[in-house]
Amino acid sequence: MRMGLLGWLCSLCLVLPWLQCQSTGGSQPQQVHLSYPGNPTAMTVTWTTFSPAGSIVEFGPEQGGAFTASAKGQASRFVDGGLLHRSMFIHRVTLQGLVPGQRYVYRCGSRLGWSQHYSFQALQNGTDWSPRLAVFGDMGNINPQSLPRLQRDTEQGLYDAVLHVGDFAYDMDQFNALVGDAFMRKIEPVAALLPYMTCPGNHEEKYNFSNYRARFSMPGDTEGLWYSWDIGPAHIISFSTEVYFFLKYGHHLVQEQYQWLERDLQEATRPDQRQQRPWVITMGHRPMYCSNNDHDDCTAHESIIRRGLPQHLYGLEDLFYKYGVDLELWAHEHSYERLWPVYNYQVYNGSAQSPYTNPRAPVHIISGSAGCKERLDPFIPHPREWSALRIEDYGYTRLHIVNRSHVWLEQVSDDQDGKVVDGIWIIKELHGPEAWH
Repeated sequence: MRMGLLGWLCSLCLVLPWLQCQSTGGSQPQQVHLSYPGNPTAMTVTWTTFSPAGSIVEFGPEQGGAFTASAKGQASRFVDGGLLHRSMFIHRVTLQGLVPGQRYVYRCGSRLGWSQHYSFQALQNGTDWSPRLAVFGDMGNINPQSLPRLQRDTEQGLYDAVLHVGDFAYDMDQFNALVGDAFMRKIEPVAALLPYMTCPGNHEEKYNFSNYRARFSMPGDTEGLWYSWDIGPAHIISFSTEVYFFLKYGHHLVQEQYQWLERDLQEATRPDQRQQRPWVITMGHRPMYCSNNDHDDCTAHESIIRRGLPQHLYGLEDLFYKYGVDLELWAHEHSYERLWPVYNYQVYNGSAQSPYTNPRAPVHIISGSAGCKERLDPFIPHPREWSALRIEDYGYTRLHIVNRSHVWLEQVSDDQDGKVVDGIWIIKELHGPEAWH
């Protein structure tokens, strides 16, 4: 009884700040974040209110500092699946007619209340530029250790976009979605300045992923479960590993996503498309391979993500190999692991001296140590033959797509005060399945 009461009091202490924050103005915009709709002349602004209000964004070039244009959107009412059935209004406005590469200031809201002023840079047009992205997964509302450093990086202009590879807040549905509200406010200093591109993880599962699908505004018509977009010389594909594990929501989703993935890869790897955007990069939450000391799917030889459902249906390793995916980004394991180029458990380094120069298989990176209440995941004592480097501390990954042939990846350790603890060049003279031979 004493432990139960103590636990209840601790929970109350955690919840009260969120309740207090929510109570300050039902029509006041909060949880502001950006996403990229796929057109460099556009940017989508999403925010939340707790009572009905207009959906307006005022914006203008940063140099002048004045709001010279406005755009209107719409709000949808979201009801959380918890006992209280809390409701909120998710506002979405897509700004049009932006000048690629130009910086803008904006605020969102209505006459009932406005957000503070934020700024962002419209993404550059074309393929002849060098996008810089922050990559991480598994960031919670408690112990988001990497977030202050990511915020400093963002304020210094180090990134063009963020890739959050699943698992938010831990969990957005908890305490009748108050945890989700708190997390979305917490990431606002980053997500309101950069396109915050996401994919679902296992911690988003509750109520058929409703908190994830309602809160984020990704391209396409699948509510962010899977989609793709282009940035510079890269085509990025975000997909859901969770459709393989939460089959109560329908086996058809596995097949539907797999068929969509194949169509998207077919289009992205057409010769004319691959010439313009040779880098094909995927992001999904649960990895195919890992050497962590737990019983997650990636520790099994016949990993579901790698090999598919029983009878090897809809396995992703063969699909990604078939279409020459260059780089596969993962999270879920609360650590950092870089793999040698690998296919079917075999290492296919470019050479002994330069393993990532003209690799003969995809490169896998696991970056799930941004920080959450579940802490870090240990590794097995001895790495697998396909494991190149393992780091067990808090941090995140930087991805710099330099040009059509060079990509730079580095791992930043927050535990070591921002030290870069790993860095590799992936150099490819040839992209596509032809590169494997």
